[in-house]
Amino acid sequence: MSCTELPRIKEQLKEAYTTKLFFTDLNGRLKNLSINPDDIEMILENGVGIDGSSIAGIATVDNSDRILKPVMESFRLVDFGDHKVGFFVCQIYCQDGSRSTVDPRYVLERAIEKAAGEHQLKFIMGPEHEFFLLNGDEFNADSHTDKLGYFGSSAADIGEVVRQEIVDVLQRCGIKYEKTHHEVTSSQHEINLEPGDPLTIADRTILFEFVTKEVAAHYDLHATFMSKPFTDCNRNAFHIHVSFTDMEGKNLCYDEKGEHHLSGILMNFIGGITKHAREASIVFASTFNSYKAYVLDKEAPLVRGWGLRNRSSMVRIPHAIKPEATRMELRCPDAMGNVYLQFAILIFMGLAGIANKEDAGPPDVGSTYKNELQPKVLDRRFLPRDFFPALMEAENSSFMEESLGFDLFTNYMRIKVNEWEDYRTTITDFEHRRYLHI
Repeated sequence: MSCTELPRIKEQLKEAYTTKLFFTDLNGRLKNLSINPDDIEMILENGVGIDGSSIAGIATVDNSDRILKPVMESFRLVDFGDHKVGFFVCQIYCQDGSRSTVDPRYVLERAIEKAAGEHQLKFIMGPEHEFFLLNGDEFNADSHTDKLGYFGSSAADIGEVVRQEIVDVLQRCGIKYEKTHHEVTSSQHEINLEPGDPLTIADRTILFEFVTKEVAAHYDLHATFMSKPFTDCNRNAFHIHVSFTDMEGKNLCYDEKGEHHLSGILMNFIGGITKHAREASIVFASTFNSYKAYVLDKEAPLVRGWGLRNRSSMVRIPHAIKPEATRMELRCPDAMGNVYLQFAILIFMGLAGIANKEDAGPPDVGSTYKNELQPKVLDRRFLPRDFFPALMEAENSSFMEESLGFDLFTNYMRIKVNEWEDYRTTITDFEHRRYLHI
């Protein structure tokens, strides 16, 4: 979007009830502030100041001033029917005018630049958005809003109404959806949108989360992207479909003469992902709740590997109806992480695999949930099965520090270690039930 678009944006903002600037902390939590739309031209040029020390991982109290600059291309006028919101995603700058090295969006920008500059690759990504619709934001016996299962349907299903309104709002923003449906667990839903370039799709994910929560609240429901709110049920995943092309747009994942019609460069890309999967796990599964999803037969991958159409594999090659649709799907992430960091580290992992010609190995055969592997407490054939070993893998990883950058990696690990300490030292009802009688 060029500066010639500014008059159109200013005109559309006259319709907005409020204008909001969005960004994320390192955890991936949405942050926003409202601005006077009359000042948008000045804010686009100069930004608006914030206290970065109050945002997780962004700044310290003794050097806290940061600048938010809206990304003009991210602008959407979000029409909720009874009101409209002017929406911008922002970049974070330091007070001297330089980009903040701990801005999660900047890491993704660097990954895209590296792919184009060193490998002449462009990426196409499409995540699957899964979420729960609950009766309120406090967990209790009445949290569920339905008793339906996969592709379930009921005349009384409020979830179907909410899903349709979400995609209607997005369509009025110019965003096309592909499909929506009820997921496996009661009260769980999935919406898939059109794929696109990583930055656009990451920014759109921020918009999707905002719209989903707003629409749910309109129906007095609470939308949550928490990975695993219910014991013994499937989690909310954030499967990421990935393909890449040359700079002219030719799909480089397909090779008519390659085994399974997959190109060597794609297999090297997958090899990089499987090699670095354990150390990158703390980005894809970024909370202690995330790891409670890594159990047998609940559609969360356990083993580092890849498979053809195999939904138990960490990396899956979906069926493609035409060569240019050939792609891979990463199935270990969940939606509680930072989407910019997840996209970025995925790209960095794959590029390292291409650069080092990593061997992806043979594909998984059959369900990885039913193989004869017996995991030990430390078993590098598997993804980390708990938050603490994931932290250890990342802490010892030069790859993670180099990819994320020293400042962001250091801040991120500090946040996650503190999160682990809070969890480690908190006494739960489970412990009372198991040990209080002793």
